[in-house]
Amino acid sequence: MTDTTAPGSPIDELSERFLTAHAELSPAAATMMGMQGYDDKLPDRSPGGFEALIELHRSTIAEAKSVAVTSFREETAKDALLERIELELERYEAGVPQYELNGISCVPVELRAVFDLMPTTTDEDWGRLGSRLNQVGTTLDGYRETLLQQAAAGQVSAARQVRVLAERIASWTGAEGNDYFIGLTATAPESTVKAQVEAAAIAASKAFGEFGQWLTTDLLPQAPERDAVGREVYQLASRYHIGATLDLEEAYAWGWQELARIESEMQSIAGALNDGNRSIPAMAAVLDADPARKIHGKEAFRDWMQELADSAVRELGGKHFDIPEAIGRIECMIAPTSEGVIYYTPPSEDLTTRPGQMWWAVPAGIEDFATWREVTTVYHEGVPGHHLQVGQTMLRADLLNRWQRVGCWVSGHGEGWGLYAERLMEELGYLDEPGARFGMLDAQGFRSARVIVDIGMHLELEIPRNNPFGFHPGETWNAELGFEFLRAHSRMETEFLQAELNRYLGWPGQAPSYKLGERIWLQARDEAKQRQGADFDLRTFHRDALNLGSLGLDPLRRALARL
Repeated sequence: MTDTTAPGSPIDELSERFLTAHAELSPAAATMMGMQGYDDKLPDRSPGGFEALIELHRSTIAEAKSVAVTSFREETAKDALLERIELELERYEAGVPQYELNGISCVPVELRAVFDLMPTTTDEDWGRLGSRLNQVGTTLDGYRETLLQQAAAGQVSAARQVRVLAERIASWTGAEGNDYFIGLTATAPESTVKAQVEAAAIAASKAFGEFGQWLTTDLLPQAPERDAVGREVYQLASRYHIGATLDLEEAYAWGWQELARIESEMQSIAGALNDGNRSIPAMAAVLDADPARKIHGKEAFRDWMQELADSAVRELGGKHFDIPEAIGRIECMIAPTSEGVIYYTPPSEDLTTRPGQMWWAVPAGIEDFATWREVTTVYHEGVPGHHLQVGQTMLRADLLNRWQRVGCWVSGHGEGWGLYAERLMEELGYLDEPGARFGMLDAQGFRSARVIVDIGMHLELEIPRNNPFGFHPGETWNAELGFEFLRAHSRMETEFLQAELNRYLGWPGQAPSYKLGERIWLQARDEAKQRQGADFDLRTFHRDALNLGSLGLDPLRRALARL
C-alpha cells in the first residue's frame, strides 16, 4: 500500500461525518473535546436520545465496513474507527452508558463538569453559558426516564454508587457551603446578561438538587447491594477502556508480580536514605516531614506545578521529543470542586481559545502539599504525558482526520502513555533525585494495586494463597478487603482511598487501564526495537507512535508492526 498525502479519503470523510453527527447528539462532549459551536446546548439523554446514538453507531459501522482503503494511513484510520464505535455500540446495546452511575464519569457528572471549560470573556459567552444552564433540568428529566427504563429491565447501578453520586450532587448544590452553580455567576459582567445567568444558575442548582433527592428516595431502593459487576460486564468494560482483549487472570497475576517488584525497589531507596530502614511507610513519613519538599497553600502549589510543567517543555523539546510551539503552553489550574482528583483537559481545537489544562480538585481542608509525590504527576499530565500526546495529535491535520484528532480517546492508550511518560522521565534522568524517584515508584505501585483490586473485586477472585504479601490468602475479594489492600500499599489519606475504592467499583475496568496500558506501550517499544535492530531510534518511535493518534491498543500494535 502507498500512503495518501493527507486525509480526504472515503474513510476520513465518514469519520468526520460521524464526529459531526455525534457532536450534535452530545454537545457537552463536543465542548470537552474542544469543538466550537456547541456551547449553548446540552444533550438529550432520554431513551429517545440514546436510541439516536445507537442508530448513528449502527449506520456508521455498516458504512465503514464497506469502505475500501488504499494506504497504510487509511487502513489505520478504519481500524481505529471500527474498534471504537463497535465497542461503543456493544456498550449501548448492553445499556451500560444508560444505567451506569458513579461519582466520576456518568451523565450527571458530565453535565456539571462541562461548565468548567466554557469561555466567559464576552457577553455572548455568558449568554451561551446561561442557555446551557437553562437546559440542565430538561436533560436531567430525560435521563431520569432512561434510568427508570433501565431499572424496569433490572439494570441499576450498585447502591454504593447511587449514594456516592447523590452525595456528590449535594456538594455541588450547597451541602458543603458553596453552591457550584451559583458560584459560576460570580464573575458575570454587570450587564443585562448577568440577571439572566443568575436565574439560570438557580434553576440548574434546583434541578440538580431535585435529581439528587430522587436518586436517594426512588432509585436507591431498587439498587443492589452487591458491588461486583461480574465477568461478562467486566470483560466488555476492560476491552472498552484498554482497546485490547486481555486474559484477565493473567493480568491479575501480573499485577501481583509488578507490585512486588516496585515495592522492592522502593525498599532499596528507603534503606539508602533512611539509615538502613527499608520500611516504605517510614520513608514516606520522612519525606513528608521535610520542609524542602512541602508547599503550603493551593495557589503556591499551582505555581510550583506550572513551573515544573514549563521547564519540562523547555528541556524536552527538540532533544527527546518534537514539541511544536503551538502546544508549548499548558495551564495548571485549581478546580472549583473538591473531589481529590488530578486530570487533564485538552486544548480547544483551534489551540488558542483554550489551552491544555492540568486540573487539581483539591479536597476540602487540604492546604499542605508534598512535592515528592507530585513531580511524576506533572510529567504524567503535562509533558511528555497527556499534553504532548493530545496536543501533537490535534496538530497533525496532515496525517489524521478530524475524528482521530479530537474525537477519539482510549484510556489504555492515553493513561498508558501517561504512565509510560513517567517511566521514560526516569530513564532520561529527570527522576534521579531519590525523593522524586520514590514518588514515581509510589505512584506506579498504587496503579499496580489498582489492577489487583479492580479485577479481583469485580470478578470476585480468590486471593492467591502464596501471594508475596501474605494478604488474606485464599479469601475472596470484596470491597472491605479491597480497601484494606489499598491502605497497606499506598500512602494516602483515608478519604482519598475511600473515593478511589468507590471509583473502581463504579467504573469497572478503567483504573487498570493505566498500568496495563503502560505494559502494552513498553511491549510495543520492545517489539519495535526487535524489528528495527540498530536502526531503532527512540525519538522517531515516539513521533511515529503518537502520529497514529489515539486508538485502541490492539489497533496500535497492528499499526506499529506495519510501520
